[in-house]
Amino acid sequence: MTIFPAKGHNTGAAMIVFPGGGFQMLAIDLEGTEICDWMTSKGMTCVLLKYHVPNSDDHYDRHCNCHVTPKVRRALQDAQRTIRLVRSRAQELKIDPHKIGVIGFSAGGYLVAETSNVFAAAYKPVDAIDRVSSRPDFAIAAYPGHIWRGNGWDMDPSLHVTGQTPPTFIVQAWDDKVDGIRQSLIYAHALENAGVPAEVHLFAKGGHAFGLRQTRHPITGWPTLVENWLKEIAIL
Repeated sequence: MTIFPAKGHNTGAAMIVFPGGGFQMLAIDLEGTEICDWMTSKGMTCVLLKYHVPNSDDHYDRHCNCHVTPKVRRALQDAQRTIRLVRSRAQELKIDPHKIGVIGFSAGGYLVAETSNVFAAAYKPVDAIDRVSSRPDFAIAAYPGHIWRGNGWDMDPSLHVTGQTPPTFIVQAWDDKVDGIRQSLIYAHALENAGVPAEVHLFAKGGHAFGLRQTRHPITGWPTLVENWLKEIAIL
């Protein structure tokens, strides 16, 4: 975890960032440090997570005693542990433990969905910190992947969206050829069925992995939409 303190006025809110990369690598600048520069400029503390991918270590934990699945991706374990660590250190980090959110891109967007719905520990508890909740207070999924399982409108069966799922913001481009718009549509439908407050923005053009970088399309304005949403849900 790399901590980026809030710049100027500290709002007390914190954002944990999950970069994308297809669980093969991490776009640590486009979907990591650049996101933290944006968030900290808005008075939020940013926590950039460098989670396990196959090239960094074994992709899966095959010996998890967590009663979730016999084969658990270490990325989920890393994400859950990070949320717990940040919440347990709220006073030290000068943040509100009830204003801790997650934002993820592509594969990181799938981690957003996982941490928003999988609250049982995906790893054997290490210490007292693992008694702290890993549920984020709000969630932002940008061009998420892996949610749709490629058969009709089937969603990943491990994602049980309920009323406990945090308020969620989704953004994606209709012409995304990497993950496809169905990822966002399926998840938004599940959120609606569960009565979860959500805001969804689907732009005609933008492709995949647009991040914060300028394009000639209106999708470039999505960060302002996020900021307005965070104000509406009383995070900023």
